[in-house]
Amino acid sequence: IVIYHPQFTVSLLVAWIYPSGALYFHIGETEKKCFIEEIPDETMVIGKYRTQLWDKQTTSFLPSTPGLGMHVEIKDPDTKIILSRQYGSDGRFTFTSHTPGEHQICLHSNSTKMALFAGGKLRVHLDIQVGEHTNNYPEIAAKDKLTELQLRVRQLLDQVEQIQKEQNYQRFREERFRMTSESTNQRVLWWSIAQTFILIITGIWQMRHLKSFFEAKKLV
Repeated sequence: IVIYHPQFTVSLLVAWIYPSGALYFHIGETEKKCFIEEIPDETMVIGKYRTQLWDKQTTSFLPSTPGLGMHVEIKDPDTKIILSRQYGSDGRFTFTSHTPGEHQICLHSNSTKMALFAGGKLRVHLDIQVGEHTNNYPEIAAKDKLTELQLRVRQLLDQVEQIQKEQNYQRFREERFRMTSESTNQRVLWWSIAQTFILIITGIWQMRHLKSFFEAKKLV
């Protein structure tokens, strides 16, 4: 889906990257790309990215200069901005969801401030990790001095917690779908009743009109 804006073009990409996934995409000057990620509530999300700038001389993508930055903006299902920050050419952003549903993750470059990138093309490598995949278990084991068995138990507990969150989110989606279906069915019912009422009124009016016409012509 492409949405045009007076100042930039937004390419909205619906991506199912859960629970974790890496991809890369290309963006041009004044272009903004957004990804929709379905996330349960109270779930941590970590995103990592690195950029490469197209070099015309070597006809290949090279590591970007330090002056090139990326702006990251994240909105929750209620379109409330929960993160809006400028990062460097390589960066890492973190946020925690508080509302279950589709979160919008948008990235765009500060290309208008750089003559080097003007009219060029940028490749962005993006890696998004959700839930227990955000935990650095070797670091946790070293910090808490956990044995291999204790660390495995910790991983299993985190996985069970994430599964419970996912199940709660699926129940939330089912409830929302049920409410939408009930609302639609109710509207269809009232529309059918209104159509029936209109047909009855129209039939009565036609009968009275025809009766008056026949009486006027003295056919009755």
